[in-house]
Amino acid sequence: MLQGATPPADRGRVVAVIIFVLGLGVLLPWNFFITATQYFNKRLAVPNVTSNGTHATKDYNYDSWMALLSQLPLLLFTLLNSFLYQWVRERLRVAVSFTAIFVLFSLTATLVHVPMHSDAFFSITMATIWFISSGAVLQGSLFGVVGLFPPAYSSLFMAGQGLAGMFAAVAMLFSILSNADKRSAALGYFITPCVATLGALMCYLLLPHLEFARFHMNRSPSDEEKQQQLLCSKDRDVLEDAEVPEVTTQTPPRSSVLAVFKKIWLMALCVTSVFAVTLSVFPAITVRVQTVYEDNAAWVRVFTCVCCFIVFNAMDFAGRLAPSFVQWPSKDSKLFPGAIVSRLVFVPLLMLCNIEDSRLVVLFSHDLVFVVIMASFSFSNGYLATLCMAYAPQLVKSNDCEMAGSLMSFFLVLGLALGASLSFLLGTLV
Repeated sequence: MLQGATPPADRGRVVAVIIFVLGLGVLLPWNFFITATQYFNKRLAVPNVTSNGTHATKDYNYDSWMALLSQLPLLLFTLLNSFLYQWVRERLRVAVSFTAIFVLFSLTATLVHVPMHSDAFFSITMATIWFISSGAVLQGSLFGVVGLFPPAYSSLFMAGQGLAGMFAAVAMLFSILSNADKRSAALGYFITPCVATLGALMCYLLLPHLEFARFHMNRSPSDEEKQQQLLCSKDRDVLEDAEVPEVTTQTPPRSSVLAVFKKIWLMALCVTSVFAVTLSVFPAITVRVQTVYEDNAAWVRVFTCVCCFIVFNAMDFAGRLAPSFVQWPSKDSKLFPGAIVSRLVFVPLLMLCNIEDSRLVVLFSHDLVFVVIMASFSFSNGYLATLCMAYAPQLVKSNDCEMAGSLMSFFLVLGLALGASLSFLLGTLV
């Protein structure tokens, strides 16, 4: 029998845990910046002394600029990664990306205690976001690696990404509720992703040393294809005596980028649509929603963190986990793209919530209504995006899975960039 035809077991689900942790590590940087919106807006709101001696507060529009400047380099470098993987080893790409993220977050933590002019602080923060987001090479590389594993591992990777947001939101809540002064709380908040990034890097370096991971990462044709070659032979006795290299060394050539895209274009368009809708209103619009209980100072203090970020990330995480239990609609169903398009309804629903000084009519003023809309909005985001990423590798040959994963990563980021651009326009409407 062909050696290695039967995959080894994932003992103790160690590889599954590592894939989950890697998903967590990929989106930690963006989520820590997006969840810290209150910290950055308050620091940028400090009046600056102008040339004539007066004090002026400048509107930096941090939320929209943060979203846009984090997605543009992601888009560029994710596209680059679709070709880069052929020339630069995946282990080098991932290790360098994790190291760069650690260094840049260390810089952000250091700036907490450095007094700066608002213009300089805004510029450095935006530059940091830009270069951290250039780590899209990391996301694209890991999507490609995960695409080599069974579909359930893609769901785990996406679930880890969902937990990254929850991780950041809970960290911010503890920062708000802590008795420490604001600067010390912010310092602790930004040190957290530094530690988590190092942990994710250690997990990645451990992965190739596990038998289950080696089997999937080093295979060429899939085991099913190998077995099919054996079963199709008429002379079973000859096959049993045949040397293994005659079967295993015949690796079919990888398809071109265009050929792979033709097979996954619908899933690519779907994942782009999912994230374009999400980023068009989150967080630029959702952070502007106010509680109706303005007399409750404690609730006002945590309302945005709880009802915007924690609700979004908790339900997004649940949505990313759900495909591990049920995958509906199927990848061939016409209902699938229909479900993607239906998410457009969340844009007007969120814009009509209780936004202070809104130009639109406020139809949904109560906190509970906002929470219900946010929960549905975020669950559908996590669920449908995970289905897209899990379905795409199933549409191509096993040796094209890495390319399919990289392309899907690019179109995911394209959706984020389109959504971030739309947030400027929607922001002017409210």
